[in-house]
Amino acid sequence: MMKYTKENFIFLVGGIIIYVVDIGVDLWVASKYFYQGQYTWAILIISFRCLSSLVTQIFSYQWFKNDCEGPDSEKLKWIFLVHFFHCGIFIRYWFALKYGCQAAFKQKSSGDVSETDHPNFIQKQAIDVMTDINMLRIFKTFLETTPQLFVQIYVLMEHNNHNFSQYAAIIMSFCGISFSTVDYQISLRKSLPDKDRFHVLSKLVYLFYKLLTITSWILSISLVTLLSARSSVILLILLWSCGFAWTLKQHTTFCKSKEMEYLYRTVVGIILLFTFFNIKGRKTKVPISVYYATHTLVTVGILLVYWVWKPSVVKEIHFTIVGILTILSLVLGIIFLVVYYRLFHPTVYCKQQTRFDEVDTEARDNVEAGRFQNFIMQ
Repeated sequence: MMKYTKENFIFLVGGIIIYVVDIGVDLWVASKYFYQGQYTWAILIISFRCLSSLVTQIFSYQWFKNDCEGPDSEKLKWIFLVHFFHCGIFIRYWFALKYGCQAAFKQKSSGDVSETDHPNFIQKQAIDVMTDINMLRIFKTFLETTPQLFVQIYVLMEHNNHNFSQYAAIIMSFCGISFSTVDYQISLRKSLPDKDRFHVLSKLVYLFYKLLTITSWILSISLVTLLSARSSVILLILLWSCGFAWTLKQHTTFCKSKEMEYLYRTVVGIILLFTFFNIKGRKTKVPISVYYATHTLVTVGILLVYWVWKPSVVKEIHFTIVGILTILSLVLGIIFLVVYYRLFHPTVYCKQQTRFDEVDTEARDNVEAGRFQNFIMQ
């Protein structure tokens, strides 16, 4: 298992700051919309925030419940109460700061220390806590941050009235997506022992691949919504159904209960609306090719529909800019994707895919990777 470093601790602190500032920006933007009488956008912003918070609290509490050894009902009652008031993530951040500070700055020598103070134990504690937070942040990113980014971009394109709060929300959304995706990938490399180290160049390539493909797709969906809100909803429901069906076909085994597993599959279906993730730790050449080929065809189809049905709109300068940005970000994103998979992707775990197969219990027992080994990967 790799070490928890000072760089990881800095990323953790940055993530906490962005998380807190993001809450403030959401409330600020929503209040602006309410003040301007744009109640639909205000309700959407708050709804995405509440949905992501609800889902993350449910999963966070269930993980605390699963991790408690022996009867500890009083502790679980307090944990439930904190999560009921949607503050569970702050408990996890407190533990992350505590163990992360010990692992990164206060390491002791392995001699004359208790088992719980042993450097390897502290390192594992820090990485495990960070991993849980980053899994929850992935949920938040694609249940709240990315949909909110779509709303902000759509409002800018539709009403063309720009203000500082909207730009701040868009910047915070991009920062949130950036931190969560990179932190998640770092956790993946650290938590699973058969992953290579995530170097600076590979982090940048992975970040640009994700950001550019997500940006292109959000612009495409925004164009569909401008054309017809009903068509946009139908398209998203259809794509979510395909993603959900794929999770069913993959027989994911992330949760202990059947109900939680279906909630997990539902959330993964939403995540797959915006970006590709390997949900079973297996080879993904065919699925990822189909996924981005579909996105490319849909994007090109949307632009062609505008060109045929809305020629007057096509002639407008803002549509030209959006169209160029959509195609350019898609092309560049796919280029970064190819570079990442050719040069930086830890393909070793694909060769050892039986480690993550539910029938291979012996191999799983030999690797203490926790719940992360059954979570979405990339």
